Amino acid sequence: MRKLPVVLAAALLLSAGNLFANDSKTNDPKKDLAIQISQLLKDNSFVINDHDLTAKVLFTLNKNKEIVVISVDTEDEILERFVKSRLNYQAVELAKAEEGKMYTVPVRITG
Repeated sequence: MRKLPVVLAAALLLSAGNLFANDSKTNDPKKDLAIQISQLLKDNSFVINDHDLTAKVLFTLNKNKEIVVISVDTEDEILERFVKSRLNYQAVELAKAEEGKMYTVPVRITG
């Protein structure tokens, strides 16, 4: 009988820990941005033959929490135009958005 309260307390602590661990928003704004950018770039019609398409996207956020693409570092001009058209001036949900801060996110389109 004396062990029951201890077992219940342990179960309560484990349950609370799991709730906090499964929070969909992270404390890392870069990770949140990467997740949202992957959703914006998800539906595409690229035909990938031999290799994946890759790029590094340099962007900032304006006062309305919209992405402003500065550059897309890639050898594929079509991928560059695609990324710019999909990301430029798309609003993102970010708790700690810093206007004017530069972010770099790697992008990979796989077949």
